[in-house]
Amino acid sequence: MEFSSSRNRQRQTRLAGDRRELYPHSLQFYLEPPTENISLVEFESFAIDRLKLLKVVENLGVSYVRGSESYKTKLESELRKLKFPYKALAEDDYEARRKDHISHFILRLAYCQSEDLRRWFLQQEMDLLRYRFNELTESLRQKFLEHVNLSFEAISEDLKNELSNELHASTPGLTVAKVKEQMFYKVGLVDAVDLFRTRRVFIKDGFAYVPLKEIDAIVLNNYRTKLSKALALTARSLPCVQSDERLQPLLSRLSHSYVGPDYSVQKNTGKVSLEQIDTLSVKSFPLCMRQLHKALRDNHHLRHGGRMQYGLFLKGIGLTLEQALEFWKKEFIRGKVDADKFDKGYAYSIRHNYGKEGKRTDYTPYSCMKIIMSNPPSQGDYHGCPFRHSDPELLKQKLQSYKIPPSGITQILELVKGMHYQLACQKYFELTHDVDDIGFSLNHPNQYFAESQRLLSGGRELKKELSNSGNSQQKSNTQESMNSNSTPTSSNTTADAELEGLEAYFTED
Repeated sequence: MEFSSSRNRQRQTRLAGDRRELYPHSLQFYLEPPTENISLVEFESFAIDRLKLLKVVENLGVSYVRGSESYKTKLESELRKLKFPYKALAEDDYEARRKDHISHFILRLAYCQSEDLRRWFLQQEMDLLRYRFNELTESLRQKFLEHVNLSFEAISEDLKNELSNELHASTPGLTVAKVKEQMFYKVGLVDAVDLFRTRRVFIKDGFAYVPLKEIDAIVLNNYRTKLSKALALTARSLPCVQSDERLQPLLSRLSHSYVGPDYSVQKNTGKVSLEQIDTLSVKSFPLCMRQLHKALRDNHHLRHGGRMQYGLFLKGIGLTLEQALEFWKKEFIRGKVDADKFDKGYAYSIRHNYGKEGKRTDYTPYSCMKIIMSNPPSQGDYHGCPFRHSDPELLKQKLQSYKIPPSGITQILELVKGMHYQLACQKYFELTHDVDDIGFSLNHPNQYFAESQRLLSGGRELKKELSNSGNSQQKSNTQESMNSNSTPTSSNTTADAELEGLEAYFTED
């Protein structure tokens, strides 16, 4: 893939001729990398849009039953909004297919860098392929199978009638009548091992007789194998790509990317008083910030990782520079730091945080992804994400102390076990605010605070009020909430670089 920052891509496409033959189907296994020129702006735009899509796939996969009408409706809405292919027979979706192809390979570069990233990327891409494959008609499924060299032999009607009893007995969910209506494929056991293991197919002479409705398991297994191998190969080739100074910063940020508001400018600046913080920490702080606030009150000190994470969060909820200086000074002098030491060792760093010292950069609060993926806490630290960095038993005890019901704790721990840390935080929000569905994808601690305040001030109805009124609302559309919370800003793309200078001022413990 080549990159150009000035040429007009549409003009290039016309000069290169009609490239529609590159994408004969709306679905593919991404076996061949793109070779056309692409601008760096389009490179980043495609990558961010696909990352948004995969985040929604992850969220819906936990919140809804895969394949349910709600799941399919919300995912199709997101595909439409982000302009990815969603209708197999659309003749004018070349641009969507092109975007789908290129964006997959960009994120493959970004998410091949560690085992955790590869596992996450693989799971979301498989869920996306499953949805899109199951939306195909039977004839299009057959064409796609041939396109990816999975052209299994369909058995004849005579053979199907001969084996009808065996097929009925060995295939769950199919009556004798449905067996006669269903198309069956003769598949080698190597390709059908998952179905064979779960006893969902009839086996004879080394072949599995698979109904069309189950063929997606074979497709997904084949795709998993190919994509896993491709990710491993990409990881080995990554040093060559990272030598390109244009791409290396982009790829490094994508795997930790946050694509919502940066919360650097707050309309409520100065409206939060210092006297409110203790109450707000219980009602409206996410667990990570509630943990930091409690540690600060208990120990009258936070190490530099905690001060950075919590200090920028407080800035984001509306604390002015003067309030921040007063807040930190009052707390620190209650411990082992006297006023003179605070003024010399800590006040400068707080002013730097607010862009009043050094290069005068307006630093932005940490997103969930940055907290989860960078600077893990060590002994004596309280920063980080409790769902990601806490021992499950300690997390359970903390949730119990906050009066989370046992059933809710079980749900949270299951999400943590599945490495869905942001979804665990969403569940914590729902349980502490007594709502059934928060109606948005949680990606930022300051987003948590803003949504909590909006709900508590009457911007969103509580579950109990809904049940009492008898006019229960349908769950909010996840994609609609993403519209208001997913607009990338230029400051997001430079956030990591901006914070490099700040860390030096927080090293004193």
